[in-house]
Amino acid sequence: MAGNVNPTVRRRRLGQELRRLREDRGMTAEEVADRLLVSQSKISRLENGRRSISQRDVRDLCGVYEVRDRRLVESLMQMARESRQQGWWHAFAELSPGYSVYIGLEMDAASLRVYEPQVVPGLLQTADYAAAVISGALPEVARADVERRVEVRMRRQERVRDERRPLRLWAVVDEAALRRQVGGPAVMARQLRYLVEVSDLPHITLQVMPFESGAHPGVNGQYAIMEFPEANDSTVVYLEGVTNDLYLEKPHDVQNYSVLYEHLRAQALSPEKTRDFVRAIADESESRANS
Repeated sequence: MAGNVNPTVRRRRLGQELRRLREDRGMTAEEVADRLLVSQSKISRLENGRRSISQRDVRDLCGVYEVRDRRLVESLMQMARESRQQGWWHAFAELSPGYSVYIGLEMDAASLRVYEPQVVPGLLQTADYAAAVISGALPEVARADVERRVEVRMRRQERVRDERRPLRLWAVVDEAALRRQVGGPAVMARQLRYLVEVSDLPHITLQVMPFESGAHPGVNGQYAIMEFPEANDSTVVYLEGVTNDLYLEKPHDVQNYSVLYEHLRAQALSPEKTRDFVRAIADESESRANS
């Protein structure tokens, strides 16, 4: 494995290999769990990469699957060792344990397609706007934790500004997210001006879904589609929840969300019209701030 692959992706790749070995043996996750005297949910979490995988787990599973290739076993054990390393985002895991999984995937993604109905996407937020969003969404969180969450959000944005390996970002944002006065008119004006600025970057595409579009394929809520540079890494659809996040990797799920996203892009304003649209709302916010 390449040395620069982050631990979240290492776990995911190892889990995929373990699932392949199980399926090659024609065994169900329940059968494996019974053999190892563990829960079926543990086997599922190991295979989907949402749980840390120990070398003992790998050894036990290879025993059940009767893996005779010593080099393969050693390779999987090495992947298990590497998967237990920590990325920079693990220092903030106590703020939201599930969030670290998402960040780990985002750090390795080659492209990200997002739909946001309520707020500006996190990768395109200014620090003031991010602080206002977090404070409003989590009213009981201490100020110090809000600041740490903003720090994480700003750190994530390094992928957007990375000239060597920029994240290809396509964002469709509902008009509601642009008109909601998060942080007040002055904060919104700066946020909207920033959106216009970053939308000029060659690897960022921004589209607005205007109110006049009526019902559209995004009315069911926010989602993101992450694609990765390695062909063996399956595309992931991410759905954010209040207490639990959902990651979809089955081909038919990914296909369904990808088709919905194509419809979203088709119905939204073009990137050129979007910039004019956002500038006009920014002007309105500045007028409010100066009145």
